[in-house]
Amino acid sequence: MIVREAKIEDAPLIAWTVAEAIGTETLERYCGSDGLAVLETLVRAEVSQYSFRNALVAEIDGVPAGAIVGYDGALLRALRPITFALIREKTGKVLEIEEETQAGEFYLDSVGVRPEFRGRGVGRELILKMCERAFAAGHDKVGLLVDAENPRAEKLYVMLGFVRVAEKRFCGNAMRHLQKSA
Repeated sequence: MIVREAKIEDAPLIAWTVAEAIGTETLERYCGSDGLAVLETLVRAEVSQYSFRNALVAEIDGVPAGAIVGYDGALLRALRPITFALIREKTGKVLEIEEETQAGEFYLDSVGVRPEFRGRGVGRELILKMCERAFAAGHDKVGLLVDAENPRAEKLYVMLGFVRVAEKRFCGNAMRHLQKSA
């Protein structure tokens, strides 16, 4: 397995990854019935929360197996207006969503592994590589939100060194805010 910087050609995989993280119902609520296409537009953008520039891709035998999206939490307030403007342009929807991160942490926004590659350590490797990237860039903490109803995912994050630092609501869901220190 190799983990590499994402390319614009990876947009469909990265969009799928974000869609998986968001969930079908939430994606439709915020991006309409053509949500995957809207996400792909956001991924192809040079600057957005979900830009391919903020992603890593794992490959097994040359086949893209999964992706992860992450960015400096301090950039959220700069990235959000761009992201939301693209969504408004594509769907006509004006979004108001709680902030999921903040300055002081590198934020792991979305991680996903294609079903045929699950159980092979792809998600674990993507998370570790993105943490390495964040720490190498000088960040002291890496944070993420995990659905309170997804204890399996939380268990993986804890095994990788993340600790729960807060509980919060995001997009109407009870979430746990976890962080890992350098």
